[in-house]
Amino acid sequence: MLLPVLLFVGLGLLFWTGMGRDNPNELPSVFIGKAAPSIEQAALPGIPAPLQADLQAGRVTVVNFWASWCPPCRAEHPTLKALAAEGIQVIGVNMLDREADALGFLAEEGNPFAAIAYDPKGKTRLEWGVTAPPETFIVNGKGEVVFRFIGPLVGDDYLQRFRPELDKALATQ
Repeated sequence: MLLPVLLFVGLGLLFWTGMGRDNPNELPSVFIGKAAPSIEQAALPGIPAPLQADLQAGRVTVVNFWASWCPPCRAEHPTLKALAAEGIQVIGVNMLDREADALGFLAEEGNPFAAIAYDPKGKTRLEWGVTAPPETFIVNGKGEVVFRFIGPLVGDDYLQRFRPELDKALATQ
């Protein structure tokens, strides 16, 4: 008789604690402040593959996990092209996709990526702790992850959460 009451109270405390977080919609990354995991994978034909050294070259890098079949990835693509046009190094990780579909998407929409890791089995995705595309990381010039953004880089969420973190990272470059 006492067990259901204790379970109910315990569940209530768990929910209460969860609601008290600073940003309940943000999933923290265990890599914040630590060296970025490996990004070296096979390349898509005709597109350079990223090297781990690209993340430690003294400049801020945006690492974007995407797939051609992902509608939010398509929605954020103009933002990635704008970041590349600003001179920000954007590296892509094409995940769980078919080579022909990824190349077709880039041919149709344009390629904002300085290099792309082709990860059809999702190995790199697992190493970075990515749950689903799109996810984007900001890596400082020393190769440390400084921010993780889940979801498409669009609208107010991009302007109010991602862009300030990117500007902060660029200011310390």
